[in-house]
Amino acid sequence: MRRFFPNRGLAAALATILSIATLSAARADPADYEFRLVQTDVKQGDGAVVAVRLVDKRSGAAIPDAVIFATRIDMAPEGMPTMTAPVEALPATEPGVYRFRTNLMMAGGWQLSLAAKLQGETGTLENKLVLRAVP
Repeated sequence: MRRFFPNRGLAAALATILSIATLSAARADPADYEFRLVQTDVKQGDGAVVAVRLVDKRSGAAIPDAVIFATRIDMAPEGMPTMTAPVEALPATEPGVYRFRTNLMMAGGWQLSLAAKLQGETGTLENKLVLRAVP
């Protein structure tokens, strides 16, 4: 009786292709992504809306469906990190753009800190963005 063994060269090629695909997928890192302010100047006052775009730095593509689990806004750029304001997530108006409502009670520099998990990626993305509240 003769046994059937698949072509060993074909099996080796398939193993190589699968390992390359796995390695290229695993190369993504939270450092490959960043939040960017849509506008650096935001109207001062209660109900101010701050919009950020999450992008892949390698391609510039917007990244939708991130899970933002930590937000904070404070006046650290003005030397007042303890002056904070509440931050409320708003519905998205376009893919990859995340909007937040806050109370920018004083004109000047504000820092928005975000932490997020990205679909299909390991690790946590953390960014601190500086914006200016204008009267």
